[in-house]
Amino acid sequence: MERARQLVSAILAGMLISMGGTVFLSQSNPVVGSFLFAIGLYTIVVFQLHLFTGKIGYTPFQKPIYIIELAITWFGNLLGTGLTALMVKNSRIGGPLVEKVMGVADVKLADNFLSIFLLAIFCGMLMFIAVDCYRNVQGSTLRFIGVFVPVMVFILSGFEHVVANMYYFSLAGAWSAHCVMSIIVMTLGNAVGGMLIPLYLKIFKVRV
Repeated sequence: MERARQLVSAILAGMLISMGGTVFLSQSNPVVGSFLFAIGLYTIVVFQLHLFTGKIGYTPFQKPIYIIELAITWFGNLLGTGLTALMVKNSRIGGPLVEKVMGVADVKLADNFLSIFLLAIFCGMLMFIAVDCYRNVQGSTLRFIGVFVPVMVFILSGFEHVVANMYYFSLAGAWSAHCVMSIIVMTLGNAVGGMLIPLYLKIFKVRV
């Protein structure tokens, strides 16, 4: 039952990130779009849903069995983003969004794997900062800022978020062998970036 709950939680998280991606694509102003995108992560941390980029950073502090939870989370996020993309495509807002996201997908898939990996590392670091700020910072205003600002930074900088890209690729109908490899590279980059600060804290026994 617990694994089923984790899967449903991950599907919901994938849907929420997709909603953030949808509103981002709907905006002509990237700053406004990046701010509104962050509502997805904010809702995820409020309801403690399973998002791969929000959970991977805590791997150094977990037992090996945590890998199973991460795998379920990743797969559930994929299902959630795919489901949302299908729903959006079959709605009145689908046409313009599909047209716009195809350009986004083309840029990402034209990039080389090293570049994707490096950009995903930066995003992973920012996602850990956002989630950990919500967990540990006191005060609703600081928590809000701690979640929204890192998300805005990764979007405006062009860093790669694997779950957001699952949605973009599904909406664009861009899945291919090369696309799958890009998603795997993004996953690894997000994982490395997400664990950099936690590994520093654990290895040097730093208390925050």
